[in-house]
Amino acid sequence: MPKSKSQRPLADATLQLLRPLVRILLRNNVPHQALAEWAKQAYIEVADKEFGLDGKKQTVSRIAILTGLTRKEVQRLLHQPDKSALPSGEEYHRAARVITGWVRDPDFGDGKGHPHPLRMEAKGASFTDLVKRYSGDMPVRAMLDELLRVGAVKQLKDGRICLLARAYVPQKGAAEKLHILGSDTADLIATIDHNLYGAPAKPRFQRKVMYDNVPLEAAKDFQVLVAAQSQELLESLDRWLAQRDRDVNPAAKGTGRVRLGVGLYHFEERLDKES
Repeated sequence: MPKSKSQRPLADATLQLLRPLVRILLRNNVPHQALAEWAKQAYIEVADKEFGLDGKKQTVSRIAILTGLTRKEVQRLLHQPDKSALPSGEEYHRAARVITGWVRDPDFGDGKGHPHPLRMEAKGASFTDLVKRYSGDMPVRAMLDELLRVGAVKQLKDGRICLLARAYVPQKGAAEKLHILGSDTADLIATIDHNLYGAPAKPRFQRKVMYDNVPLEAAKDFQVLVAAQSQELLESLDRWLAQRDRDVNPAAKGTGRVRLGVGLYHFEERLDKES
């Protein structure tokens, strides 16, 4: 626990953040020692990349001072095998774009959110056309295999490909869902960090609506309402971004490269004694 009273709010916030994470870790049989080792790695990576002194090369000694770890631990963890082979989120991003394009683009549906089953190759709109338009340079067969693997599509007896999910949330296997846990939660925390310390005068949008004495019947209706209205908003924002993304629209003008987006989530917690 932090010794300073000024760090008490941070301690409370961290515990609140950790409880649902620890619940997931325990469900996957991950002991405390593993989390502690991962935390050390994160401390060292952030200290190394983001807390250096201007004009000076970051040193093991400075990282040890910043993190409270020993120089031996810092040295060991700095020389861990390269993690660049870990999933970067690129497959997640490309598959999500393909699904969203399938739902919203009138070339591949009715233009009102009802996607058509698509043939792999066809004179008109095809799955190949869809993938080429929305996934950048990802091979068509690899995209189909990925969407089949996670349960987002199925192939009909006549060979047509049918969309089952309106968003890329894998239905098979925990590994892909756990990757989304990391990437989506990291984006939210990064936004909070920006609003607290990065540029509080120019905050990123961060809002939440919540009531805590709602009947179960209303909770069921709210789930349907959130899914419908949030999907509509996301599809609208996706159309705006797609026009400006150079993978989807190579003619888009501008300089630099920015990863840009917005996330929505629905939460629900039982507070009555019966639960």
